[in-house]
Amino acid sequence: MIRITLALALLAGPAFGAAGTDPDWPCIQRKQPHLSMGQVWTGPIPDDETLALARDPDIARLAERLEQRRLPIDEAETEIAEFGAEAPDTHLVALMQAIFDRIDSDRSALIAGIARYGRSQVDLSERIEERRARMAEMEAAEAPDFDAIDAEEKALDWDQRIFTERQQSLTYVCETPVILEQRIFTLGRAIAGQLD
Repeated sequence: MIRITLALALLAGPAFGAAGTDPDWPCIQRKQPHLSMGQVWTGPIPDDETLALARDPDIARLAERLEQRRLPIDEAETEIAEFGAEAPDTHLVALMQAIFDRIDSDRSALIAGIARYGRSQVDLSERIEERRARMAEMEAAEAPDFDAIDAEEKALDWDQRIFTERQQSLTYVCETPVILEQRIFTLGRAIAGQLD
């Protein structure tokens, strides 16, 4: 009981929804559904020609490979350097745009999922409180049904366990958009370093 009360306090405390007005946002980090290119890129602003070039199959394929987190950054930087040795600046800017489009899209979907995750935690905490109130009523009855109380207690324990496990994984879940931001910034810096 103390454990779930603490978990509920953490959920309702400053970390939950603290980074904006969205009550479903469970992370300390500010909720920002989309990035802007200016946040992660110091090179030239892509024009219409560059935006069209970002859809070139060769550039799109390389961008798809570079944005994948399983590709180590040092390998990505090597591939960018190899591409930059042959490519004109317009192709480098197009590569950055293609990477940005992919990572921003993935990150936005992830943030929407985190908001759903937060909402499900709030819903689960409400269900736990309802179960606790129901148990208190059942225990206070003139002729308590101990089998029903035991069943409710098992359900309460299960809900509390799920809530606690989800709460413990929240730190990792909330860090994932930050990891994507760091990756796009690092890739952008590597691409900018190849510009003439």
